[in-house]
Amino acid sequence: MKLELPAVESIDDSALAARVQHLLDHKTKPLGALGRLEALALRLGLILGSETPAFAAPQMLVCAGDHGLAARGVSAYPSDVTWQMVENFLAGGAAVSVLARQHRLALTVVDCGVRHDFAPREGLRVLKVAAGTADAASGPAMSVAQCEAAIANGMALVRGLPGNALLLGEMGIGNSSAASLLLARLTGQDIDACTGSGTGLDAAGLARKRGLLREVLALHADAGTPLAALAAFGGFEIATLVGAVLQAAEERRVIVMDGFIASAAVLVAQALRPHVVQRCVAAHESAEPGHRLLLEALGLEPLLKLDLRLGEGSGAALAWPLLESACRILREMASFESAGVSQREV
Repeated sequence: MKLELPAVESIDDSALAARVQHLLDHKTKPLGALGRLEALALRLGLILGSETPAFAAPQMLVCAGDHGLAARGVSAYPSDVTWQMVENFLAGGAAVSVLARQHRLALTVVDCGVRHDFAPREGLRVLKVAAGTADAASGPAMSVAQCEAAIANGMALVRGLPGNALLLGEMGIGNSSAASLLLARLTGQDIDACTGSGTGLDAAGLARKRGLLREVLALHADAGTPLAALAAFGGFEIATLVGAVLQAAEERRVIVMDGFIASAAVLVAQALRPHVVQRCVAAHESAEPGHRLLLEALGLEPLLKLDLRLGEGSGAALAWPLLESACRILREMASFESAGVSQREV
């Protein structure tokens, strides 16, 4: 059965934008004094279609999968770390687990294609397409059918989640390589500029990684469309996030992007449906050099720059209070008129 992608319409609304901007301009503060928080408030108002935006049941989605390319030494860590970190997420011990608890974010961890069988438990969804992708240096990481199945899984997953905000997270040893390959193919950037040390490769390891990824790009030179590139490079967790992003965009949820890999999923989704980025907020710019290039390609300015390179959704969770504050400013901050405060004399 052919995969039917969600329709993602433009949410441009000049009348609503003017009303929200008017509200911001007449709060009890000098014009523009809250800086980028005001731009964020405007963006959230437009996404949620409201002059008084409020969040309901925000969802943190952490998608996990293994990569065949990891066997080529593109990561400083072995592939077993993928399933071990999934267990850590579920046990509540990972950074994203701590931050999700702190900010009362519902955390769902998804086995999209991990080489491990997990015991059923609360907070885990098993949507395994296969036990890891194939080696992209030898052939496509995924078949077209596998790629479409993972996207469909992400769409169905979001349809079953409550709320109006989706925070993106991921786990998968080797997945920064897949993100670099997708960025290079979809934007035409040189692969060296798109590729960083990931989990902490030394200089020699980074040089090997860049050389290998250049070979992988050449091997899949005919994978020119977004779906063909995704199938060629992987991985299952990225494809699942692509589906989740597309569904969230259709439902007009706020999509909070985390780091390089989660942002690569948004890049693919945006290439498939050009209005996706209207619903997105870039939580941060990571220490991966390709992330800055990716954010520039999407036309997004990150809220934070903390030199994070962890993934998991940690940066999205850290930025979450800023989104809540922006909404509260619109809803709760008094105007000059309502507060009886004199405005600036012209």
